[in-house]
Amino acid sequence: MRLTLQRKVFLALTLLLLLLLSLFVATSRLALQRGIGPYVAEIELSRLDWVAANLQQAYAKQGSWQFLKDDPQAWHAAQMLPGFPRNGFGPRREFAGGPHGDGPPQRRGPDERRGPPLLAPQMDVLPQRYMPPPPPGALDDPRSGPITVYHRLALLAADGRTVLAGKADVDLEDLVRKPLAHDGRTIGYLALAPLQGVGTRADEAFVARQSTYLLGTGLIGLVVALLISLALARRWLASLQSLAGAARAVADGKLNVRVPVEGDDELAQLTETFNTMAARLGAVEESRQHWLADIAHELRTPIAAMRAEIEALQDGVRSFDAHTASRLHAQVMRLGKLVEDLRQVMDETHAGAEQAQAEVRPLAALLEAVDQMEPRLQQGRIAVEGLEGLRALADQRDPVVRGDPTRLAQVFANLLENTARYTQAGGRLVLHADVEDKRLVITLDDTPPAPAAADLPRLFDRFFRGDASRDRATGGSGLGLSICRAIVEAHGGRIAAQPSPLGGLRITLELPLA
Repeated sequence: MRLTLQRKVFLALTLLLLLLLSLFVATSRLALQRGIGPYVAEIELSRLDWVAANLQQAYAKQGSWQFLKDDPQAWHAAQMLPGFPRNGFGPRREFAGGPHGDGPPQRRGPDERRGPPLLAPQMDVLPQRYMPPPPPGALDDPRSGPITVYHRLALLAADGRTVLAGKADVDLEDLVRKPLAHDGRTIGYLALAPLQGVGTRADEAFVARQSTYLLGTGLIGLVVALLISLALARRWLASLQSLAGAARAVADGKLNVRVPVEGDDELAQLTETFNTMAARLGAVEESRQHWLADIAHELRTPIAAMRAEIEALQDGVRSFDAHTASRLHAQVMRLGKLVEDLRQVMDETHAGAEQAQAEVRPLAALLEAVDQMEPRLQQGRIAVEGLEGLRALADQRDPVVRGDPTRLAQVFANLLENTARYTQAGGRLVLHADVEDKRLVITLDDTPPAPAAADLPRLFDRFFRGDASRDRATGGSGLGLSICRAIVEAHGGRIAAQPSPLGGLRITLELPLA
C-alpha cells in the first residue's frame, strides 16, 4: 500500500498517541504506587486517636516525656486500647493505672483479662495491623510476625526532629504527623511511617483496579484521538489533494482552474498563491493569443494592399508607374516598420542587458529629441513649453542615470511622436522635470483629445489603440508606448499615463539616478 501524505500523518499521530498513552499509564501507576503509602498512612494515623489521647493524658499527668525513658513499658502501654486485653503478652498493665491512667497498676482476674464485653465486637472486626501492639523488644526482631501499624509508629518531640519513642527508620520528612497538644501548645507529634509501595493484598487489588481504569480510560481516549486525528488529517490534506489535481489540470493547459480557499492558515495561503499563479498564467496565455491575433491582423493589412496592387498590375487594370511604385513602397515600408517594432518589443530582455554601463543625461537627450521633432511639431502647430526649466535643471543638478543613451532617446522620440500625431492643431505640449528621492521625474502634458479613462491602464499594451485618439489611417502599429515601457523598465524606472490638467494626456516617466 502506497504511503500517502495523509497516511503518513495519521501513522505519525498514532505512534505519538501510543507513546503518550504508555507514558501516561506508566507514570500514573508509578505515582499511584508511591502515593498510596502516604495516603494510607494518613488514614491509619487518623484512626489511632486513642494513642494520641493516652500520650496527651500521660504528658499532662507527668509534665514531660521523661517517663518514656524511665519506664520501658510506658510506650507499649500508651498504644493499648482502653480496656483491651494484652492478648497473651503477660499480665495486663494499664498505663498509669486504670483504663484511663487514673489509678495504680492492678491485676485482674481471668474473666477481667478478656476485657469488657463491649470490646468483643471490636476484636472480631479490628484489622490485623490494629491488633494490640507487640511487647517491648519484639519490634526489634524481624521474625516477630507481620508488619503492623505499631512497627511504623513513633513519637517526636515538639521540634519535629527528635524521636522520643517508637521506630522511625525512614526519612523524617516522609513521616505522616499528628500534633499532640497540652494547654494550647504543641508538645510533640505522633508520627507514622508510610508503607513502602503496596503493603497488603487489598492495596495491591486497589492499585490493580485503578491501573485497569487508567488503561481503559487511556484506550478510550486513544480511540477518540485517533478518530479525531483521522478526520483532521483528511480535512487538512484535502486542500493538498485539490492543489495536486489543479496543478495537473494547469499542466494540461486548463488555466481557468481554481481551488477553493478555506481558512487563513499556511495551506490557505498556498492555495491563494496557486490561484494567483494560475490567474496570471491564464492572463499571459490570453495576452499571447490576442498578441498573435493582432500581429496577424497588422501583417494582413499591408500584405493585402500589396497583393491588390500586384494583382491589378497582373490583370492589366493598372499600369506600373511612379504612383503605383510609391504605393507599393509605402506598404513595404509599413511592413518593415511593423517588423522592426515587433523585434524591439520581443527584445525586452536584450534591452535590459544593453543598458548596462553608460552614463546618460536624460534631460540633454530630451532636449535633443525636441530639437529633432521641432519640424514635426511645427507642422501640427503644437507649441512646446517648459524648455527653459529643463535647461535650468540640467545646468544646476545635471542628473545622470545609467543605461543606454540610444534607447532612452528612442523613448523620448516615441513620446513626442505620440503627441505630434494625436494632439489637435494649435495645441500645447508642456514639459517638466524634477529630482525626487534620488529619482528623475519627467512629465509630458498635452492638450485634447484625451484617451477614455477606461483606456488609460491599457495604453502601454501591445497593439492597443484607443477608439477616440487612434486609428490605422493616422496611427502606427500600436507598439510605440509598449516599446517605451519595455525600455524604461529595463532601466529600473516606471512610466504611467493619466489625464492631463490641460485636457489631454499626461505621461509620467521616472528614472533612478546613478
